[in-house]
Amino acid sequence: MNDIVNVPISELKRALPSARSPREDGDGSVQVQLDPNLRIGTAKVFAVYGKGGIGKSTTSSNLSVAFSKLGKRVLQIGCDPKHDSTFTLTKRLVPTVIDILEQVDFHAEELRPADFVFEGYNGVMCVEAGGPPAGTGCGGYVVGQTVKLLKEHHLLDDTDVVIFDVLGDVVCGGFAAPLQHADRALIVTANDFDSVFAMNRIIGAIQAKSKNYKVRLGGVIANRSDATDQIDKFNAATGLKTMARFPALDAIRKSRLKKATLFEMDATPEIEAVQQEYLQLAAALWAGAEPQLAVPLKDREIFDLLGFD
Repeated sequence: MNDIVNVPISELKRALPSARSPREDGDGSVQVQLDPNLRIGTAKVFAVYGKGGIGKSTTSSNLSVAFSKLGKRVLQIGCDPKHDSTFTLTKRLVPTVIDILEQVDFHAEELRPADFVFEGYNGVMCVEAGGPPAGTGCGGYVVGQTVKLLKEHHLLDDTDVVIFDVLGDVVCGGFAAPLQHADRALIVTANDFDSVFAMNRIIGAIQAKSKNYKVRLGGVIANRSDATDQIDKFNAATGLKTMARFPALDAIRKSRLKKATLFEMDATPEIEAVQQEYLQLAAALWAGAEPQLAVPLKDREIFDLLGFD
């Protein structure tokens, strides 16, 4: 075993031809190329990323409802072992694809769509991909198996919009897998250093995947942010733009506690303003948001930019 510790990555690639892509996903990448048979098809696909706990699931679920309010057929895919992405849509924690596959000893032919696809609020279809137990597998396998099942059962044929809600700010090959399917990647952030730092890393991941896949950076969604000065500084330095902003309203926090999307909450001027922001965001994305050509910063540059000595 000690003989391979210092082997260059190029040598590892030659030693593992079955896991090597004919094209690189970025410097040092040994990621597996996407199977052409697993391409989603004609739906517009969005992958939502951001720092862990920043509100990606709340954002994804309300954006899914906004698309449905515009008359679109929507499928939301949660990519997190917590399997709570679609919680406010379905009002419960639905079983994951991996859980269901395990129950049939991974004989996928035994599954029916009703086993892993659940209808949520306003007709949004919901799937929780789940994830492998900690330290035992790769999130890319989970995403791949989920898309494969959806394709085999023709569940993507009549879908207009697919939203991947992706685990935390992890940008390893596994949880970067939704970028292989997406048209646009959206980054949810708050107006603080840690969120912006995570956003910068995600930009790098999107850049790497965009060399081989159609995914492009769609823009920034400012969440839980009454002010946006830190986000604005970062955007100006990297070439990003903010597509939508959602303030730090207690009603947004309460909506999740009530197992409800914001479109189901009692109407107040604040809630109606947030609903309208989601509807405008969905309309802009459906119309075809222009790709943003952002350049990530070096770590030290972020510290300097946001005022750290």
